[in-house]
Formats: sequence, C-alpha cells, structure tokens
Amino acid sequence: MSYVQHARNFHGLPVLTVPPYTPATLLADAASVAWRLQSGPYPTDEDSDVCWERFTGTVELEKVRALVLGYGMDSVSRLTDLSSRLTGLEAVFLGDIEDEEEMISSIGQSDLAPLLEAFPGLRELVVRGGAGLEFPVAGHPGLRALRIESGGLPPQVAENVAAADLPSLERLELWLGDDWYGGGTTVEQLAPLLAGDRKPALRHLGLQNSPIQDELAAAVATAAVVPRLTSLSLSMGALSDQGAEALLHGQPLTHLAELDLSHHFLSEEMMLRIWTALEPAGVRVNLIGKQERDEEEWEDEDEEDGADGRYIAVAE
Repeated sequence: MSYVQHARNFHGLPVLTVPPYTPATLLADAASVAWRLQSGPYPTDEDSDVCWERFTGTVELEKVRALVLGYGMDSVSRLTDLSSRLTGLEAVFLGDIEDEEEMISSIGQSDLAPLLEAFPGLRELVVRGGAGLEFPVAGHPGLRALRIESGGLPPQVAENVAAADLPSLERLELWLGDDWYGGGTTVEQLAPLLAGDRKPALRHLGLQNSPIQDELAAAVATAAVVPRLTSLSLSMGALSDQGAEALLHGQPLTHLAELDLSHHFLSEEMMLRIWTALEPAGVRVNLIGKQERDEEEWEDEDEEDGADGRYIAVAE
C-alpha cells in the first residue's frame, strides 16, 4: 500500500477534476464537490494557466468550499490572488501528487502564512511535501484540521506548528520524516504541542513517520495534551518495544477511542501486551506491522535505515 495517493474525498466531499476531464454538465453545484486542478506531469498536458482560466471561468467561485491542487499548479500565490472571489473556501489540499508523478521529497511548497492570512475562514489544510515549506504563523482562529505529509519535514516548520495558537484545531497530523530528506525534528521542538496549552480543542494527534518514534512515544507517555485526546497516532515510524514500553508505563490510554501504531517494529510479545492492556477498555488498536520492502529496490538504500534496520514508511 502506498501512503501517497490522490485524494478521492476531501473535506467530506468527493473530489472532482475540473474540465476537460469532467463533463461540463457536472459543474452545476460548486459547493457539492472538492475541485481538483492539475496541469501535468506530461508535456502533452495543458499548462496551469489554462487550467486556472477554465476553473475560474466556469465555476461559481463564491460557492467553492474545497480545493485540491495537484501537479504543476501554482498554489499559495494563486489562491491569495483569488481570495476576494473564493469567499466560501473552507478547505485546501496543496500538493495532491502521487509517487508516479513526483516523489514526496521533491514536492515543493512555500510560505503558508499568506494563505492562512487571506482565508480567515479556512477550516482544513493539508500539505504534501516539505521542500521549501515555511510556517511562520502565530495563530489562526478557525483552522480545525491540519495535516502535513512529508518525507522530511523542516524542523522549523514543526516547531512553528507546535508553538502556534490554534484555538479551534481539533486534528493535527505531522509526518516528521527523515533527516536525509530534510527532517530532524526533536522532541524538544514539539514541547509546546505536547503541553497542550495553545491548542485547547485538539482531539486527534498524529506524530508520525519518524525515526525517533521511541522518543516521541516516551514524551507522549507523560504529555499533558494526551488526556483530552480521543485518538492518537504514532504510526509509520520506527517504533520498537522500547517506545511501546514507555507507553505502557506512562499515563493511562484507556480513554482513547483509537490508538494507531501501524508500521511498527514491535515483537509479538509486546503487541500482545498492548492489545491486552487496551482492547478490553474499548480502545481500537491498529497494530498492522511494517511492509516488507523489495530487496532489489532497496539494496542500495541501507544508509536510510537505523543501525537495527528500522525505517520509516515514507521518505523518498
């Protein structure tokens, strides 16, 4: 299974690619779908200017609730230029690009502050790719869901997200990624997030796809934010028995509705201990293990693994 795929649904709406790939007869209700724009990646594909012109010329922009921007689409600057017309915009997905189009480590992003400033009513933001990404945002009053998917999230971005005042934020997922691809976030940089003071509405937290998953698990085990959560994800990373032991000896997790530890490196004995501790309390525990990599594909990639052969789910 690839973790990096095109969105089929976004913000509770089906994703619909703008013409010429969609019949014009389906354009009637602009609020009923999440509009997807894409201009590539092949030379025969229309360029981004043509795609934007078709979208802005055929769709009632004031009714658009959600936008998904794929390969080749200028994103933040285009959106801010249209802010006076996209008055009902609630959700944006930047970088809806699959592996076959471009590897996640190569997906370029930019400063997100102008976007959040231009759309104070934005409720959901998903960003795929960490190259060039910046988040110098002190706060945003209305954002309820933020997910950043990356094979290497710039540590300053993670630190800024952790420190931002986001009083309405209910869901936060950060794919922290590997140092090799620009990651390197430390537990200390996430301290304001784990303290919980600046995101009082937070109910789901995902600290995912990290080579320091054991350290994150140990920090979560005593974090003040955890008792208010209904779901927690420490998936996609290099979690071992050491990190799981910290979770079991930390604060109770029996109040959670779901704990996602998928793509882990746990022993069968440890999986049984976690299951026994949490399942009887009604916690849905995802313990699907790591995917086995193709040996030929990865035979030259050993430097990305830890010394014990553990690896994250999404890097390159």
